[in-house]
Amino acid sequence: MDKSRLDLAVYRLEKSAECIETAKSDLENGFYSASVNRSYYAIFHSARAIMALDGEDRKRHTGVISYFQEHYIKTKIFDIELSDIIQDAFNMRQISDYMDFFVVSLQDVKEQLEGAEIF
Repeated sequence: MDKSRLDLAVYRLEKSAECIETAKSDLENGFYSASVNRSYYAIFHSARAIMALDGEDRKRHTGVISYFQEHYIKTKIFDIELSDIIQDAFNMRQISDYMDFFVVSLQDVKEQLEGAEIF
């Protein structure tokens, strides 16, 4: 294994862990949309960490998700539950970040954070 790939994967996992902690803090402080955003980015950075081990990366979020699903879910390296988690988190973040007047529920925030921790 190329050390630079491993270093990049570790760096991305550290970013993921930081995002989870921020998501928890945002939840505790009532910043639900921010918590959903950070939960998604925890998942996103984790997926990119795995991809780094393969020497792969994608510029777009949908590219990362597609690569992860094709190379890790379809091949059964990871459980299909992770496919649902990453897709749900992406969709919720999109709605929360870009849809005017959308209010995230406490239940949605908790589900997103739980999904991030599983991922």
